[in-house]
Amino acid sequence: MQQEEANRSSKAGLVARQYLFPFILITMLFFLWGGARAVMDVLNKHFQLTMDVSKTHSALMQAVVYGAYFLMALPAGIMIRRLGTRVGVVIGLLLFGGGSLLFLPISNDVVFEYVLLPLFIIGCGLVILETAANPYVTLLGEPQTAAGRLNLAQSFNGLGSIFGVLLGGQFFFAERGGEVADIAIPYSVIGIIVLIVAFCFTRIKLPELVTAENDKAHPTPRETRLGGYFFFGLATLICYEIAEISINTFFINYMTDDGFLTPNTASLLLSIGGLGLFMVGRFAGSALMSHIRSEKILLICAIGTVSMMAITIAPLGIASKCAVIVCYVFESIMFPTIFALSIARLGNLTERASSILMMSVVGGAIGPVAMGWVGDNFSITAAFIVPLAGFLVVLAFAWHSYKNSIKA
Repeated sequence: MQQEEANRSSKAGLVARQYLFPFILITMLFFLWGGARAVMDVLNKHFQLTMDVSKTHSALMQAVVYGAYFLMALPAGIMIRRLGTRVGVVIGLLLFGGGSLLFLPISNDVVFEYVLLPLFIIGCGLVILETAANPYVTLLGEPQTAAGRLNLAQSFNGLGSIFGVLLGGQFFFAERGGEVADIAIPYSVIGIIVLIVAFCFTRIKLPELVTAENDKAHPTPRETRLGGYFFFGLATLICYEIAEISINTFFINYMTDDGFLTPNTASLLLSIGGLGLFMVGRFAGSALMSHIRSEKILLICAIGTVSMMAITIAPLGIASKCAVIVCYVFESIMFPTIFALSIARLGNLTERASSILMMSVVGGAIGPVAMGWVGDNFSITAAFIVPLAGFLVVLAFAWHSYKNSIKA
């Protein structure tokens, strides 16, 4: 059975030919929200330096954006089911672009809390985009290649993150003779680009796909409720988000607080090193999943992340610094793989389950605040116990999924 599925996966390809153009369009969105979210990882250190706020305080940016995911995920799912994917994408882009343009009247001497409103609006737009895009991508081909297909699309999320951190770091940490960088400039550029993309999506038509339960080629029984495995996947995604966003948020702090690097150099290392490996990991994972079961790859990567976080916390000098960077390779495939495994074979409940899973991004609001508190009261190195705990839960889910896949 396992060999037969592997053979079918390799023959099917990741994307059905008739859905190649919609796949490319949706993948553009992954790039956009990757860049928008990554800029905040630079802003954390920027606000700590320019507004003299603590690590816990600066982490409120992540709390606001990822908290919007928790509040808006279910309403976004309901809206998309009623109005369709294209309308959902356009509304998400309008909120994304509009929130970005709200930075225009914000000056550099503004109180820190004033930036939270536009960030919340951006977060609402992003959750609508992700709620529409993630399940949509899983349906653009054979069910057995869904995890690999989502990993491929998410690879461009990683590419967007690289550009977001790279350009943001060069803009905010560049030497200006004491002059503070204007936060309105990058966000106004993002807003204009996003609104242009929104207009483009109003001029095209995306095919509205039915879930596998209605697909004659891949019939599945009608589901009446979500099972324990799904909720295990939901809890795992929350823990993964706690780990991933916490590492991104305080990567620059970890590399600079002991004088190891300057903020500008650390932002370059985050974009080219950490996020570069993250993107490579997703492309590689997507290719491997055409030949190797996704459950096995997830288990290997979970062991890798736990190992890297243990080395990060240990006082091993340069080895600990390298471990943080290497961790990006192992964590790269986790979100799309856990997501795809959690909604597999849910049939008519796929869209509802996807909306619930998008609430898991609230982990990105919890993790940085918890990690910031540990960093403020103990040390930034000790604070990495927060992502370590998150990855241990991912390891438990990966082992459970792998054992069940062997029995199937």
